[in-house]
Amino acid sequence: MRDQLILLPGWAFGPVALQPLCQALSEQAADLEVVIEPLPEQTDADAWLRELDNRLPRDAWLAGWSLGGMLATQLAARRGEACPGLITIASNPCFRARIDWSRAMGEEVFEAFLEAFRLDPQETLDRFRLLCSRGGFDPRTLARQLQVSQSQSSPEVLDAGLQLLAKLDGRSSLRDYFGPQLHLFGERDALVPAAVAYALRSWIPGVAVEVLADASHALPLERADEVAGAMVAMINGARG
Repeated sequence: MRDQLILLPGWAFGPVALQPLCQALSEQAADLEVVIEPLPEQTDADAWLRELDNRLPRDAWLAGWSLGGMLATQLAARRGEACPGLITIASNPCFRARIDWSRAMGEEVFEAFLEAFRLDPQETLDRFRLLCSRGGFDPRTLARQLQVSQSQSSPEVLDAGLQLLAKLDGRSSLRDYFGPQLHLFGERDALVPAAVAYALRSWIPGVAVEVLADASHALPLERADEVAGAMVAMINGARG
């Protein structure tokens, strides 16, 4: 029986955003079953984790990009030994800064972004795609790729996702989950600073952390082969 890996996309993006990574994983690990799962279509932010826990198969590796990684972290801690491993991609334990976690988006900046989204969702999504592609080798092309993979969810659902970005704090979940962990970051990410990687290395000794040089927030699209290689190496290492 093949190992199974679940991929969760980031906020405002659908499964198409992870297709290049899925393809790269399939090419590098034919014995791995890779499934991209969409984020919930719930307008109740508190229901997202319950839905994912009920929907996603047990005994599968959990991986996610950005918000998807934050949700995967919560699920891994909740499932414990029933989750063989956790991988996050450009994902901050706290997306919004806190008093004891400054390596994140400032609270005032986040609140301004949330207000802008509620006033004009499409314009804010356009700005968000530019932020995701900033720092990449070819940000304009990357932004166009992200536009094609944009989520078709309603503004109400996307608003719930923003509420989760503000609310989720994955630090205790990362500490409480004792399975294999890999956390990947982009050196030039405009949304999740690479400083998070260095904080995790000192804060949770023993977890695998990698920073991809000259990479943006859109790691799964921009550097699919490299991300897949790191993920496959982690999974093969855990297999022993």
